[in-house]
Amino acid sequence: MSNVHFGVTIPQIKRTWEETKTASLEFEAMGFDSLWVCDHLYGPQSPTIPIMEAWSLISAVAAITSKVEIGTLVTPAGMRNPAQLGKTIATIDNIAGGRIVAGLGAGWMPREFTDFGVPFLDTRERLGQLRETVSLFKRMWSEPEVTFEGKYIQTNRLVCEPKPPRQIPILIGGAGEKVTMKLAAREANIWNNLAGQQGELERKIAKLHEHCDTVGRPRGEITISQQCLVTIAPDDASAGPMIDTAKKVFGGHMGDPTGPLAIAGSPETVRRQIQKHIDLGCTHFIMEFFGRTTIEPAKLFADTVLPHFK
Repeated sequence: MSNVHFGVTIPQIKRTWEETKTASLEFEAMGFDSLWVCDHLYGPQSPTIPIMEAWSLISAVAAITSKVEIGTLVTPAGMRNPAQLGKTIATIDNIAGGRIVAGLGAGWMPREFTDFGVPFLDTRERLGQLRETVSLFKRMWSEPEVTFEGKYIQTNRLVCEPKPPRQIPILIGGAGEKVTMKLAAREANIWNNLAGQQGELERKIAKLHEHCDTVGRPRGEITISQQCLVTIAPDDASAGPMIDTAKKVFGGHMGDPTGPLAIAGSPETVRRQIQKHIDLGCTHFIMEFFGRTTIEPAKLFADTVLPHFK
């Protein structure tokens, strides 16, 4: 079971840096494998909701932690200048000592592009931006100099120094079966299934494996990850009201807290639900703990669930 990976999202929306800093250090001390932030320039519900910018935040978290991996779930490829973003990620990986995971996707919120002076292209073209960004990153993080002639990205003799301390793992997140998942099968180290698609995990894994076979990549080379809400309480009875509240609060955005793969309930129930994912081939979890203060449920998880899978 030692290959099972448990990541946790850190406080980022409507939170102070001190809250984020405290939680990050606590989560690392509890034994979680990775810390994650969402990459939005606006709060998903409204532009007026305070949210800290992802890569600035990761840089700070990298400087105060020492063991955990740190990544984005996920960075929209076309939302920033891609060459500059690649340089930023390489720099932060040097700060972290080789612990960064580059989580990438196509993006879906128009105003966080357009309000910042960046065009929000149609879905097909945003996926084209994602494809070219992955290719550019792999080259600029490994080659001495990169001239890139793409439809969306052009660079001339681009140099990225210092290089990242390790080959930065690339996570591609998204449930699009025709393009996104095929790109993940070809290029990603990790594919992450959206929380809203958690109930479809078995079918999504089968589709990913189909794409692996098509592009000629061994299925075992790509790690399968699930974004998930975790609602944990000391017993199932006390978890019940929390699950009901979570269903009202998230409304399906983080999956169905009562669904067949929902990670919700007592520690025993949570362990059983995690095992269901593992049996399907999912060994990487990016968890959002339900609660205003996530440290308390994370501690319960760390004490009662982590030891069973490590």
